[in-house]
Amino acid sequence: MSILSVNAGSSSLKFALYPIEGKGIGEAEVTGNIEGLEPSGQPRISFCTMGQNKASAAVVVKPAQDVFDAALATLKGLLATRFAHLQVQAIAHRVVHGGGYFSSSVRVTPEVLTQLATLNALAPLHQPHNLAGIEAFAESFPNVAQIACFDTAFHRTLSPLETTFAIDRQLTEQGVRRYGFHGLSYQYVTQVLQRESPRSAGRTVMAHLGNGASVCATTQHQSRATTMGFSALDGLMMGTRSGALDPGVLLYLMEQGWGHDQIQKLLYKQSGLLGVSGESADMRTLRASSALGSEPARFATDLFAHRVVREVGALSACIGGLDVLTFTGGIGEHDAVLRQQVGDALAYLGVQMDVARNKKAIGDSVCSIHADNSAVEVWVVPTDEGRVAAQDALAFL
Repeated sequence: MSILSVNAGSSSLKFALYPIEGKGIGEAEVTGNIEGLEPSGQPRISFCTMGQNKASAAVVVKPAQDVFDAALATLKGLLATRFAHLQVQAIAHRVVHGGGYFSSSVRVTPEVLTQLATLNALAPLHQPHNLAGIEAFAESFPNVAQIACFDTAFHRTLSPLETTFAIDRQLTEQGVRRYGFHGLSYQYVTQVLQRESPRSAGRTVMAHLGNGASVCATTQHQSRATTMGFSALDGLMMGTRSGALDPGVLLYLMEQGWGHDQIQKLLYKQSGLLGVSGESADMRTLRASSALGSEPARFATDLFAHRVVREVGALSACIGGLDVLTFTGGIGEHDAVLRQQVGDALAYLGVQMDVARNKKAIGDSVCSIHADNSAVEVWVVPTDEGRVAAQDALAFL
């Protein structure tokens, strides 16, 4: 028996197959990604099975066939031919926004899908694709439970002081409030920290840094403050998203004749590392460009680090200090330069980095990177959102 975790996006489909072992979830038998699912894309599947090297192959798209349907058929064929011994009992879907409707995972019904569709405007780059993925999988796996697992659910412990905007209270009552995101990642990292660090029950700040980026502060392993808010735009600058922005900028753009679609494209797709550098949204590309002398690339990476330092400091103030700092996400797990920049800037909070340990941390294992005399523990924890979703799905079985 197994659980299939999936994350359907606008141009990719991430998946992982977890065996059910007793009352828990075992190590993933296969993890992978199907990219190139955008219109006129050239989809390709890449996957890695336990203990084996990565493999990849083109996805065959038949004439008039929807590209996502072709990808789903390829995935189903992979499971049937190489993992037939693991019968899929449930499919756990990562869904970005649960709004005020759902504070925990839920089994999907038509009514649930209808409710979730009303939240599309809050996460336009993610939510519609998440829901389309659920519908496609439900059709392809008609007798398998579909479980929606929400990135907002981890933040259900936020207080009204954290969730309330200083706007007309009637809007607040309509659901215009802060929700927080990356909850599945934070839930996984929290589980790891409980195992690795007794101090993590105290004042912990986790930084999920990738193409999407946010910071979350916890005490007693519960969310107390986070940088993302009503939408996945708030807080840190990201790969192509602006992060926190003076709303007066938007009023100014509207006065200059900018329309909704133009502003949305700016905030979601033309800002962040890409917008500031004018070169790329990929931190690795910008590091290489900076090494060759690109001043815009260097400034973009420095600004990214500065914003992380700024938000970690703010969230630490909300929880009265800092005992544990953790990095996760694609950038957080792999970019030692960024971690060193942030750690050095947070020395006033008691952070002392071990340069050698930090350089050795390449995102393939859980490791501490603080100096022995550091007042604050610093960890790198490779995230596994799929495992958390599979655990939640198992609870429904």
